[in-house]
Amino acid sequence: MSIFVDENTKVVYQGLTGSQGRFYGLLNRDYGTKVVAGTNPKKAGTDVDGIPIYATVGDAVEATGATASCVFIPAPGVKSAVLDAAEGGVDFIVVITEGVPMHDEAWLFNKLQRDYPDVRLLGPNCPGIISPGKCNIGITAGHIAKAGGPVGIVSRSGTLTYQALYELKQNNIGCTTCVGIGGDPVPGTNFIDCLAAFEADPETKAVMMIGEIGGAAEEEAAAFIGEHMTKPVVAYVAGVTAPAGKKMGHAGAIVTGNKGTAQAKMSALKEAGVQVGLNPTEAGELMVEVVAKL
Repeated sequence: MSIFVDENTKVVYQGLTGSQGRFYGLLNRDYGTKVVAGTNPKKAGTDVDGIPIYATVGDAVEATGATASCVFIPAPGVKSAVLDAAEGGVDFIVVITEGVPMHDEAWLFNKLQRDYPDVRLLGPNCPGIISPGKCNIGITAGHIAKAGGPVGIVSRSGTLTYQALYELKQNNIGCTTCVGIGGDPVPGTNFIDCLAAFEADPETKAVMMIGEIGGAAEEEAAAFIGEHMTKPVVAYVAGVTAPAGKKMGHAGAIVTGNKGTAQAKMSALKEAGVQVGLNPTEAGELMVEVVAKL
């Protein structure tokens, strides 16, 4: 199986008529994803390489039965785009866009929790999600992922998401689903959401978790793993050599005092029974050992 998306997921691309939306929308379609529509109020009635364009997500859902959306709208328009998707009837929204204001993220998170509790938001500022061989929504290169399980991946870092997939493929290990949650301060989907979904998925036998400095998400995930996970977890935390007190890369990667450091996160994960690699390749090697024992 897979989590959140599969071969039956129908996707509408908000921003399909833009250069990036078109490039990745068509790339995802070529991968096998059911990209059934795009939206642009000014270009409704046209198409992008045969994919019909509608004015709103609601119109696209009514015409095509779309169940998910992928947002390639510039940052100032993301808030309204996510609302259009939620109101339009999809239950899974992937926001690739980076640079979304933190207060917009917080407002959207609470709005969806309150008024659209059945809608899951992934991102903003994330690479998206891929269930290899079934569905690819976002900017992950499909050829670096091997289908067939048994490992689920969840990562804050986009680039390390790709490396995790490739490390496993190089060792002939497949992935059920790989979720890039993004590194912004208020992600729509967090580590615990994905860990819980992987724990409930019968085909996911082990989980690889990629974290980074800043915030407390990894420590919270460690507590969840210790209390609720029965499946083995391997982790890597980026930022061991980062200078204290400096933001590194992602907007969420800010360390304050002893909180949010790589060492603190690694210690919490180890205490929860997680095997922690000192680099992405070592994490991949640890997962090879885990899979061999399954």
